[in-house]
Amino acid sequence: ASIGTYVVLRGMAFLGAGISHAAFGGVALGYYLGVNPSAVAIIFCVLVSWAIALTGRITKLKGDVPVGVFFAATMSFGAIIINLIKEYNVDLFGYLFGNILAVSESDLIITASLGAILGVLMLIFYHQFLYITFDSQMAKVSGIPVLAMDMLLLSMISVAIVISIKVVGIILVSALLVAPSAAVMGWVKNFRELMSFSILLGVLSSLGGIVISYYLNTPSGATIVLLLTVVFLTSSALSKFRRG
Repeated sequence: ASIGTYVVLRGMAFLGAGISHAAFGGVALGYYLGVNPSAVAIIFCVLVSWAIALTGRITKLKGDVPVGVFFAATMSFGAIIINLIKEYNVDLFGYLFGNILAVSESDLIITASLGAILGVLMLIFYHQFLYITFDSQMAKVSGIPVLAMDMLLLSMISVAIVISIKVVGIILVSALLVAPSAAVMGWVKNFRELMSFSILLGVLSSLGGIVISYYLNTPSGATIVLLLTVVFLTSSALSKFRRG
């Protein structure tokens, strides 16, 4: 949710969706090669995110154009790889919509470790990311390596997406990335509040969605996203009503 704050403020929601769907190709490739699907998906998503960013810079096309191309290409790549896998694998398709029951103890340890690393990087480069988000040209003039920082942020977004897909799934994870920040944006006064409340809402919605899915016997990922959607719509309506 903290990284999602930058995604929302920089208008990168579609890019987040593109990276999350690129994970499908990475996961499929991992199963085909017989290695850890999540590890392959992280590398694959990072490379795809860099390719999208560099293609946009080189061609001067609007940001959503390269995303749309790579979105379709990576999904197609995943479909072809799956066709090459001779045996049907339930876990592979579990990545599409998420399955919290499939999350093992080792998955939790890896997720916590990578999450901690992302948190540390967010703290270290907080001012650089913030400056670039609100004025990239001035940041460049000030000596901040904007391209390198953008690539680092894209890499962090890719990692955040991949470590979340086992719970909410490839198709739904982009909502988990942007919905918390979008929901609280109309209620906060500054960037720190936006990030703090986004994290809080993301955690509470995830826990609430898991509890609801347990009692209703529904998929955890879909339940979390629907709960976040309800919160977002309610928050947006109340925020507009409050402003008159």
